[in-house]
Amino acid sequence: MPRFTALFSAALLATGLMAGTAQAQQSTDTAQSQAPSAESQAQDFSDQQLQQFADASQEIAVVSQEYTERLQSAEGEKAQQEVRAEANEKMIQIVENSGLDVDTFNAIGQAIQQNPEMMQRVQKMASQS
Repeated sequence: MPRFTALFSAALLATGLMAGTAQAQQSTDTAQSQAPSAESQAQDFSDQQLQQFADASQEIAVVSQEYTERLQSAEGEKAQQEVRAEANEKMIQIVENSGLDVDTFNAIGQAIQQNPEMMQRVQKMASQS
């Protein structure tokens, strides 16, 4: 269980990186119009979506750890930006391969931070996969 918590924490940090990328790709108007829908659907995630989130989070945690190490050894701002961009692309691909879109993945991540019961459900799903 402590290992999962560490992985999950890394995955949440990774989603923060992805959130920045996703928001940068959207116009301000689009981002503002989608924010209320993300909040309103926060409690309406299916078990399948939560399982997809759990599976993707575990993969993202591994990628995040790998790229954190690469980022620390990267010299110069340009090299660091390249590492971040590559990491973001990989993490977005993992999310999309899981069957979720980045917005839904991020919304689930935010929802489980605010809902301990949902967090426990996702942790249980991750430990069983």
